[in-house]
Amino acid sequence: MDEPRIETQRLLLRTPQPEDASEVQRLAGDFRIADVTRSIPHPYPPELAQRWIERCAEEWASGAAANFIITEADSGKLVGCMALKDISRGEAEVGYWIGVPYWSRGYASEACNALVDFAFRHLRLRRLHASHLARNPQSGRVLFKAGFRHLGLGHAACGSQGKVEPVELYEQVSGE
Repeated sequence: MDEPRIETQRLLLRTPQPEDASEVQRLAGDFRIADVTRSIPHPYPPELAQRWIERCAEEWASGAAANFIITEADSGKLVGCMALKDISRGEAEVGYWIGVPYWSRGYASEACNALVDFAFRHLRLRRLHASHLARNPQSGRVLFKAGFRHLGLGHAACGSQGKVEPVELYEQVSGE
C-alpha cells in the first residue's frame, strides 16, 4: 500500500522521514509536550526520534498504525505529529501533539478533522477513540471539533512522570 498523504488548506500530513528526526526530537523534547502525552518521555533523547521514525514505517507496512508528520503546507515546517494507533478490528486510537511554537493556530483541529476523514473514507475504519488528560481541556476541544463525542472519565498512566491521572474518553463512529 502506498504511503499515506493527507492535504488540508494549510497543512500536509505525511509519513515520517529520517530527516525529520532532529525536529521531532526538538519539538517533542519540550517538557510541556511530554507532560500532557502518554508516551513521550522527558528528556527525549535524539536516538529515540530516529527509532520512532523507523517504527512508523514498520507499523504502516504491517497495518498496525498510520503515523503522520504534520507540516505547514507553504513553508514545509514540521509542527507536530498525529497518528491512528493500534489499528485493528476496524477501529483505532487517535493520538497527536503539536509543538509549542505552533499552539493556538488551529493546526491540531485542522489535522484531526483530516485524519478522521482519512480513517473512515480511506481505511474504512468503523470507530475511532481518543483520550486526553483532564487537565488539558484544549485537547478535548480538538476532538469535539473533529466530531468526537465525550464518553466520560477514566484513569491512565500519563505524562512524562507516568502518574495515574484522570483522562477524558471520546469516540467517533463512522456514519454518525
